[in-house]
Amino acid sequence: MVSPRYLLDSNVVSEPTHPQPDEIVLERIRAHRDELAIGAPVWLELLFGYHRLPQSRRRQEIESYLEDVVRATMPILPYDAAAEWHAAERARLVSAGRTPSFIDGQIAAIAVTNGLTLVTANVADYRAFADLVIEDWRS
Repeated sequence: MVSPRYLLDSNVVSEPTHPQPDEIVLERIRAHRDELAIGAPVWLELLFGYHRLPQSRRRQEIESYLEDVVRATMPILPYDAAAEWHAAERARLVSAGRTPSFIDGQIAAIAVTNGLTLVTANVADYRAFADLVIEDWRS
């Protein structure tokens, strides 16, 4: 088994469920399928979005994707070991006049403390975090 190399943000994990997904993102997900992980906060975001959907065929399709693809093939990394890094980094950023999203900080912390590259379509949301390697797989 290959170790994770990339931590996917919610917007990347959910790309295959879009009506017109970005083909380049899909190809990169396929190419790195054995090197992908998500963080517990991303799993929360995905489940929250799913639970907000009304009963429908789309909701059933997303449920299948979350269980049969995401949960079955991507490790869900915990936040607990990353909390210390997140606390220090959040304090640094707040002292500098920046207040990043708490959940983005959790995701960044999981990526940094596990030595993973964060893949996101929201690069600007993560630029301020120290030592975080970021990639955008969109076309």
